[in-house]
Amino acid sequence: MIEFKDVGVRRDGRELFAGANFQLHPGHKVGLTGNNGTGKSTLFALLLTQMGAGDTEVTLDRGEVSIPDSWQVAHMAQEVGASSQTAIDYVLSGDEQWYEINAALNDLSAVSDEQIGVLHQQFDEIDGYRTPTKAAQIMAGLGFKTSQHELPVEGFSGGWRMRLNLAKTLMSRADLMLLDEPTNHLDLDAILWLETWINAFTGLVIVISHDQAFLDATVGHILHVEQQKITLYTGNYQQFIRTRHERMAQQQQAFEKQQATKAHLDDFIRRFRAKASKAKQAQSRIKQLERMAELSPMMADNPFSFRFYEPANMSSPLIEMTQADIGYSDTPLLYNASVQVTPDTRLGLLGMNGAGKSTLIKALVGELKILSGTYRVSDTLKLGYFNQHQMDALDAAATPLQMLRRLAGKTSDAELRSFLGSFDFRGDRIDTPSKLFSGGERARLTLALIVWQRPNVLVLDEPTNHLDLQMRQALTIALQGFQGAVVLVSHDRELIANVCDELYLVHDGQIDEFNGDISDYGKWLAEKRKQENAPDKNTGKKKSKKESKKFVSRETDTGLVNNETSTATIKDKTAQPALSKDEQRKLAAEQRKLTAPIRRDIEDTEKALAKMDKQLITLEEKLADTDLYEESRKSDLLRLLDEQSALQQQHSDNEEKLLLSMTTLEEMEAKFD
Repeated sequence: MIEFKDVGVRRDGRELFAGANFQLHPGHKVGLTGNNGTGKSTLFALLLTQMGAGDTEVTLDRGEVSIPDSWQVAHMAQEVGASSQTAIDYVLSGDEQWYEINAALNDLSAVSDEQIGVLHQQFDEIDGYRTPTKAAQIMAGLGFKTSQHELPVEGFSGGWRMRLNLAKTLMSRADLMLLDEPTNHLDLDAILWLETWINAFTGLVIVISHDQAFLDATVGHILHVEQQKITLYTGNYQQFIRTRHERMAQQQQAFEKQQATKAHLDDFIRRFRAKASKAKQAQSRIKQLERMAELSPMMADNPFSFRFYEPANMSSPLIEMTQADIGYSDTPLLYNASVQVTPDTRLGLLGMNGAGKSTLIKALVGELKILSGTYRVSDTLKLGYFNQHQMDALDAAATPLQMLRRLAGKTSDAELRSFLGSFDFRGDRIDTPSKLFSGGERARLTLALIVWQRPNVLVLDEPTNHLDLQMRQALTIALQGFQGAVVLVSHDRELIANVCDELYLVHDGQIDEFNGDISDYGKWLAEKRKQENAPDKNTGKKKSKKESKKFVSRETDTGLVNNETSTATIKDKTAQPALSKDEQRKLAAEQRKLTAPIRRDIEDTEKALAKMDKQLITLEEKLADTDLYEESRKSDLLRLLDEQSALQQQHSDNEEKLLLSMTTLEEMEAKFD
């Protein structure tokens, strides 16, 4: 296990945390949370330093960190340099042990016969023959096609290089895995796959993420850094929020009680300090006051508090696209697209990576001219468009105040500073050139400039990529109160669920209304991934002969045998005479009889899940009661939290059971095909 004992760390003369005490065990999935600048990345750097890894050395100011000597660590770095190394080779290099043995086996010129035997034994012990398959599965889960495996790393964009870096990290045979914002460059289908992978990982995972749904689905503990303290909470992110609010309420009561005591002592000292008869008592009160531990008051949770202004003018429709073909260089990517944006539109665009969501967005805002069809906008249209390009186009030399001043005309500096303060630009940051800003600060500034212009249509393409949890919450609340139209592309499921009331699916060149919610989309993605991976398996078998030159693999010959076997099976099937209608009915009846028990299990589990969903909603409504967090009702609060935790666990178990049953049913039905 990892154990922190009274750990304190200072960096650049500033104390980041002090008196940290906690234990983390193998198998724990831990979310590391806290405001920007509180020391999350420093904690990662400290763990890496203690394990003799990492580029940045962080030393202890005091205390002790205990980590088993035998543990290996894998850390997802935030940058990937250009390299001529192929993508699959880069990912495989994450498994250092396999990579070294495989390299030695592919170059036996400097290896003795005895060493060759040892190498093969070591390769067998680490199950090295399956490692290339594991790498291919990880790459597929993160959205890579088989055709991309042999492309050089330098040929991928920055976002895809980050996916390669994540894949390389997941390949490691690590006991401890440190993941820093792993979902930042992933689309929703890759995020859902990553959740499954993390839950199956047997080692200790510590993850920094601003994706609340991702944390809720993966972690069972939260390590929270706040006010130079590190606190370990049990439960996922939602449970952490509940528990923390309870602690904060208790802390506020203790603070208020202490303040009253201090006021009483101060008053006594002030009145009697000069009187000889009371001097001794006054000195005693002074010492008591000095000994009193300083408690912090409950601070407002969120430094961000902004709203979108009410649009000045609106008409309907604001944007209308009808039967449009959309693409580049006269080559359509989307066909016959029809989208209408009215003042009441709350539209979320769904689709796999590369399906054309951003292409549709560019056409809607007029940045990309449609190839055919009609495109009209209202005279009253005032567009607020957020994407990565807008962030990159900020004036690097200008400060937030200067950029806002260009839009604000004669508005006073005091009003502009107050407005920027709602986006947490305060003090020196208001007068700091944007070239010195982090990605999160640039995203906040871009949003601030959009808000100031009072748009009546907001088109947001991945607005949360660089935003922390608090800013995401503020954006969600602001969008809920926005009185104009919203078109949103985001991998943040919480944002889509809380803002959008209609979903469109972009897939196979078409745009259709999606009949379901964001959780239904997750099921749709899983089914599509299963269908799309089927051809990849065949492709992998055909390429096995080529791959054997690069990787030592026992699967090569087996793959060839399997191909022959499957071909023979196909011939046998085609040689069989067609069944009569009576035989088909009997076969269908037999199938229904054999699958009836599993179908009943699926139906019963779905009913149980529906019942639990209602119970969880009822519990959440009860927990939303602010009176529940008073000291007198602490026992009621704890009871409800225990009920919620137990019910969430039951819900999770039943979802897993349902998935297993559905998989079993599919396999049974496949045997009849």
